[in-house]
Order: sequence, then structure tokens, then C-alpha cells
Amino acid sequence: MKEQFEITQEYNGERIDVVLSALTGKTRSNIGHLVDNGLVFVNGKAVTKSGQKLKTGNVVSYEEPELVETVEKKDIPLDIIYNDSDIAIINKQQGLTVHPSAGNYDNTLVNGLMFHLDSLSGINGEIRPGIVHRLDKDTSGIMVVAKNDTAHVSLSAQIEQRSVKKVYLALLEGNIKEDSGKVVTKIGRNPKDRKTMAITPDGREAITTYKVIQRYKDNCLVAFRIHTGRTHQIRVHAKYLLHPVVGDLAYGYKKQRFNLQGQLLHSFLLGFVHPKSGEYQEFTAPLPSYFMSVLDVIARESGKDTFDISNYLKDIANID
Repeated sequence: MKEQFEITQEYNGERIDVVLSALTGKTRSNIGHLVDNGLVFVNGKAVTKSGQKLKTGNVVSYEEPELVETVEKKDIPLDIIYNDSDIAIINKQQGLTVHPSAGNYDNTLVNGLMFHLDSLSGINGEIRPGIVHRLDKDTSGIMVVAKNDTAHVSLSAQIEQRSVKKVYLALLEGNIKEDSGKVVTKIGRNPKDRKTMAITPDGREAITTYKVIQRYKDNCLVAFRIHTGRTHQIRVHAKYLLHPVVGDLAYGYKKQRFNLQGQLLHSFLLGFVHPKSGEYQEFTAPLPSYFMSVLDVIARESGKDTFDISNYLKDIANID
């Protein structure tokens, strides 16, 4: 534990993020990140919600994640599908971690961005330059990167206001009964396994809508639109629907049919207002070859034609 505080009467009934911000000088956003990563504790128990109220006598403590002092440029191949003076759009490959952290300092998206791009925003510090939002290591697909602080502020505000459109494609185990639906739960750190997330009564609101794009014999391809940005949100909600993502060992079946390196979950579409032009733009990233290969196999087994995403673009784009 780096720091520990006993709560006095002055802070009785106050939110933990407000109190820790006052006691440490950290921003509430920074405290929120620590909470999300299971690094804030009350009386030795990990906190799952930044708004948790404190009582006089509570002992509050927190851990700092291991810091990386410098981030080096590295020639990591990146699929940069759009690039201007304010933003870059990246089609991130599966297996690539977004930013440096303990155990992986130089093989991340950030290392590659620093090599390939001429500038990145500095709001998130030296470890996460340009990073406005993240994808899991084994989730592929489209991301937007901010190249200056003005763009970063604009994009972050749009994410906070839930006006950014994020649509993912996932291959699920089995077939969801409904053709479309909405999932509203609360997601927090899994109390039984701090490396995963779970639906918890004291978690943060998580809203996902979905639409079945194609049904197969033992699987379905589903478009998910996330209206909130909780960690592992789609993977947790797919499990909640009793149809986990194919290849997801953390939330799905331990025994997998296909020899995959991670879950078949792909960030397909991203829409937002450009920070400088003020115009709404949408970008898409094609499904990776390994994803298409699995679709080809299950299509043949189901007596269906090879999947052609161009036939479903309107359905995917119009998901509410």
C-alpha cells in the first residue's frame, strides 16, 4: 500500500473519489481509474464504485500501478486507415496491448504510434499519449487517437456525453432467441477474481444494445452497440445473455472448438464529430482474416453462403 488514511468526521458521508482527491491531490478521474483497476480499498476490501460513501473511522488505502518512466518509439506494424493533423484512425490487431504497463513496456500500440505519427496529445501523460479510449489486448478493430490536446478534449467530452457511436461484431456460442435487444446492468470488478469484471449490485451502469446479423447452426454473429464504456462490457453482457463470445476463455467456455488466440470480438464501426471540422464522421474496419475463416467454416456446416459484410452494413450502422 502506498498510502493509507483514517476517515475523520470531516469526511463522513462523502464520496471516496472526492475524499481521496482532496487528500492526495490526484484528480477524481485518476482515482476512478484506480478504482476500476481494483487498487482502492476500504478496511482492506477493494472498492468497486467511485461514488461509495465513507464513514468516520473507515481506513482507506490505495496502490499505485507500477510506473513506466519512459516510453520508446518502436516500429510496430500498424494499420492506420485515416490520418490528419488532429486525429488518426487505427485498425488495431488482436494481441496488441494499447499502452505500456507492468510487464510490457515496449510492445504496445503507444510504442507504435510514437514511431509512425508525428504528434500525439499529452493529456494522459507520457504513458498513454494520444489514447482517448481503449480496446482489450485480444479485441481487434477500430480506435481513434488524438494528435493534440484540443482534439483529445473534444473526443473525451463526446465519450463522456455518450455521443460517440461504437459498434462491435462478435461471434457468440449458440443462438440468442431474440433478434435484437437491450441489456442494462451494473458492471464492477469481480470480487472473486480481480482480473475480471462481473455484474454486481454496486457496479457502474452498463448499457448495450444488440442485433443478430447472421444465424448459424451452433453460433450467431451479433452486432453490439455500447452506450457506456465499461471494462469488458460486451464480453460480460454476452455471458449474461448465456451466449459468450467464441474464443473468450475468461468469460466463455474453457473448452474451445477453434484454435484461436483470443475472443472473436471486433470493433467494427466508430462514429463521432471531428474535433476541428465539426462534421460527423464514421469509420469502419474489416473483419480480420482469422475471424472470416471461422465464419467460412460454420457457414459451410450450416448450408449458408460465405459471409459478405457488405450485405449487412445498413443493419449494423442503424443499430440503436
